Amino acid sequence: MSEISGGELIARMLQKEGVEKVFGIIDGTYFGFYSALHRLGIEIVTPRHETSAAHMAGAYARLTGRLGVCMASNGPGVANLLPGLVVEQAEGNRVLAITSARRIGIAGAERPGAYQNFDQTGVIARIAKSSIAVPAFERIGEIVRRALRRSWEGRPGVVHVDVPESIMNGKFKDAGGPPQEPHRYRRIDPLPAAPGLVAVAAQWLAQADAPAIHAGSGVVHAAAYDALRRVAEALHAPVTTSWAARGALPESSPLAIPMVHIELNHKLRNEADAMLILGSRVGETDWWGKPPYWRDAAAQKTIQVDVDGEALGMNRPVDLAIAADARSFLEQLAAELERRRDEIRLDERRARIERYARAMREDRARWDKALADFSVPMNPAHVAHTCREVFPDDTVLVADGGNAAVWTMFHWQARQPNTLLSTFKFGMLGAGVAQALGAAAARPGRPVCCIIGDGAMGFHPQEIETAVRNRLPVVYLVLCDRQWGMVKMNQQFMLKPLKTMIVKSLGPDETIKADLGEIEFDRMAQAMGAHGERVADPRQLRAALERAIASGKCAVVHVDVDPVRHMWAPGLIHFKKMHEEPRGR
Repeated sequence: MSEISGGELIARMLQKEGVEKVFGIIDGTYFGFYSALHRLGIEIVTPRHETSAAHMAGAYARLTGRLGVCMASNGPGVANLLPGLVVEQAEGNRVLAITSARRIGIAGAERPGAYQNFDQTGVIARIAKSSIAVPAFERIGEIVRRALRRSWEGRPGVVHVDVPESIMNGKFKDAGGPPQEPHRYRRIDPLPAAPGLVAVAAQWLAQADAPAIHAGSGVVHAAAYDALRRVAEALHAPVTTSWAARGALPESSPLAIPMVHIELNHKLRNEADAMLILGSRVGETDWWGKPPYWRDAAAQKTIQVDVDGEALGMNRPVDLAIAADARSFLEQLAAELERRRDEIRLDERRARIERYARAMREDRARWDKALADFSVPMNPAHVAHTCREVFPDDTVLVADGGNAAVWTMFHWQARQPNTLLSTFKFGMLGAGVAQALGAAAARPGRPVCCIIGDGAMGFHPQEIETAVRNRLPVVYLVLCDRQWGMVKMNQQFMLKPLKTMIVKSLGPDETIKADLGEIEFDRMAQAMGAHGERVADPRQLRAALERAIASGKCAVVHVDVDPVRHMWAPGLIHFKKMHEEPRGR
């Protein structure tokens, strides 16, 4: 009878799941695992920090629809992994974390004086969908299957398996057969909707005067883009999205109402007499689904569809709750609506869409006035706008945190589904550095662009070397204003609101620790083997981007932006109001 390590058994199970890449830093405490990955042809992509491994796995999962896997070694490695797991759970990305623990007899026992030991499963259990420790080699198959089953149930998120190094690396008699195929221990087919509920939803939406659709991340995870388009076009209904679902219906569609048109989103949701909510919990960034931002639930028929039954009616009362995969439901609904084509009155719906189009053109004309500003250092509006002109439509754009992300959202049009990444639900600074690496690993050969502030880039600049070493040709644009801009804006209004309104910016001696020193990110990139250059004049930005792309490797463009203009990002008043509890029920 042959022998096998616990780590190799896990690696073989992942191979059966179709895992092709695992993200993490190698360590002797799980040599049995990663050495087996290497033998099995599963690529190990190694960053410089475990937090980055979690973000890479999360981005990979979101863009591929597959399982993202990261690994970390016991003690400090797991401690470093925690911030990334918190974010990926919040964002709803399907991530499996495999960690080593101290040997049996120490792991999880909180033995006084034990080295590099803490309650890893206890801590992660508080932030993840599932966190299980393996107590014996014989339990590995059962526990990993349970974790994988949980990862594919309901809303995606983080699951965790913790394995003592004595099991991970030890040799045991391989008494079992080959690992089971996934269909033998978990559901592999999407959850369909009950046909009767689909018929009711179709009737309500067809007969409504002003139906509308709100799409959340569930549409992205279900890859329901074509089905969403079919339903929207059949109903001639406008589509709004959560922040994280931008582009689920390409924003070039006349039916797409991007979330940056905030006041129009409010108007639309108040005018709609029937609302179809897809894969969204309708949380804080959706204004909790409450008045005055949404129509009162008593005056609007609400249909909510979610693969996670707990999300149904969670934050907004619904009239029809449907537990189903978003794509399965939409495909069923599209077929039903096409049978009811004659019931749908289109004239008034077309007129409404045209009114919304005029409002969006007016918004765009107002925002694009910033593009006429060619002062140096540049107005930050030029950055995302120029990127949109230079990069092709299938580019994955990563927007990282703070004012840099706000400017990006207002000047980037998402023209293809699932091409926009950020930490929309957690707002984690610095995560975008590794998200971009995960995107490049997920979609080799396709461009990846990350727009990030200098504060956020300072969290994980070492991952530029990761990009170079792993041949991941991400283009980073670092917007440098040498301040914590969003924090500074809030401080100014708290400290000297009148002067802030008049002069727009206070000096370093009038604020509290809100200013930063300079980092020359272009030279830092060059020191790590990447392409790097610096630009402050908006007239020179396009050429700098073209050179960065042509370099064929990771590139960092240090972009000097006007610190005052950068601080006064568009739509800030709406983001402030978003955090106030709406009055409605």
